[in-house]
Amino acid sequence: MAQVLVNVLAQSNGGDAVAMIIGLLFFLIYLGLIVVVIAGGWQMFVKAGQPGWGVIIPIYNIYLVCKIVGRPGWWTILMFVPLVSVIIGIILAIDLAKSFGRGVGTAIGLILLGFIFIPILGFGSAEYEGPAAAM
Repeated sequence: MAQVLVNVLAQSNGGDAVAMIIGLLFFLIYLGLIVVVIAGGWQMFVKAGQPGWGVIIPIYNIYLVCKIVGRPGWWTILMFVPLVSVIIGIILAIDLAKSFGRGVGTAIGLILLGFIFIPILGFGSAEYEGPAAAM
């Protein structure tokens, strides 16, 4: 790998090296963001009494969110239906914010900036108050 990098840098005119460094930088930032979101989601699941590892399993993590907010598990299937998935996702985000004692601002944040607000729920002072759909 290192030899490939040396060969590419030796044959370039300088622009290629800059582009590669910028690409590598963006990749590392993206990778760091993924780690933070997974860790925040893990903590959020643990606060809600669910297995933290569930956050890294596709589809199962949606099922767990449905359980956390008190919605039926079959809603997970609705996430595969175009347009319906958008509505279900919004409802789940609103219920998730309510389940952690947060308001509309956090719900909007979960909808638009989930990669920021999921770690806030996981690592912040928010306590799980129970399923919002049952309230």
